[in-house]
Amino acid sequence: MNIIKKFALVLMLAAAVAAAKDTLSFAGVGDILVGRNWPDATPVLPPEDGASVFKDAKDILRGVDVAFGNLEGVFLDSGGTPKQCSNPSMCHNFRMPERYVKHFVDAGFDLLNVANNHSGDFGDAGRKTTARVLQEAGIGFAGFVGTHETYVLEKGGIRYGLVGFAPNIGTVSIHDIPRAQQLVRELKAKSDIVIVSSHMGAEGAKHANITRKPETFVGENRGNPYEFARQMIDAGADIFFGHGPHVVRAMDLYKGKFIVYSLGNFATTTGMNINGTAGYAPIVTIRTDRHGNFIDGQIHSFIQSGVSGERRPFADPTGACIKEFKRLTEADIPEVGLTIGNDGKIRLK
Repeated sequence: MNIIKKFALVLMLAAAVAAAKDTLSFAGVGDILVGRNWPDATPVLPPEDGASVFKDAKDILRGVDVAFGNLEGVFLDSGGTPKQCSNPSMCHNFRMPERYVKHFVDAGFDLLNVANNHSGDFGDAGRKTTARVLQEAGIGFAGFVGTHETYVLEKGGIRYGLVGFAPNIGTVSIHDIPRAQQLVRELKAKSDIVIVSSHMGAEGAKHANITRKPETFVGENRGNPYEFARQMIDAGADIFFGHGPHVVRAMDLYKGKFIVYSLGNFATTTGMNINGTAGYAPIVTIRTDRHGNFIDGQIHSFIQSGVSGERRPFADPTGACIKEFKRLTEADIPEVGLTIGNDGKIRLK
């Protein structure tokens, strides 16, 4: 058999495998900040240089077709221009060692959102280095306006598109709805499944509920997550992974497409409050058909504090995340076509 025939056979087999895969699986987690190497004189790095951060979660993340998370900060070993804030007490600059990207690879992350209020913490140097580090590691990412707005991952013969949005300078804006819809439509034209990632909404336990109205926080317009999710699905999105409030929020279903308004924090080993519900660190896995229509899902309950005082996602046998998602969904979206069981199973009504 000559090389052309062999190549044709490989393509035919790949197409057959893709055609036979009727069910696709996804995992979504919220904010990730693994250590902090700034200020230079007082770095705060996790035990084992970060090697153990994802150890309780990696089997779940590796067990799906596509694993997603929000990168809350930049990869940069030194330098950059630290962000200046009008209110220093509300100003946090997050910079992670570049070598820590290997922990994301080992955990099984395929796609990361980089559109958030910390992606510009160290200016262009932070964004450019983060892009280079992720590209070299083979992790897809999206959300930097003008340079890396969208990404298409081809895996197992399926094309997964990602676009990331936020209200912050240097990111693809949640406020330019026509442009956001255009990006989703363009991504849909070249992808089988489109994932929208959005860093929006007011922060903290006092803002865990979906109001279905525009939200502001520390004087900043953080958008209307309920309306934005629907606008993106109308444009062609199949999955909506929200994050930003640092606590979990309700789940929803619109036109058969899955929405989670906030995945909360996941692995924020330093620099963030993890008290109470801010320490909830869920992994949400879902299954869809090849057209992105929701089939079912599972909430895996994790919490960011262990008996040793170490900060990372620990499996939580009490199911705290499940109870919180269930409470908020039933309160805020009572008409939703989903049920959340006490075991964390997410099913169609």
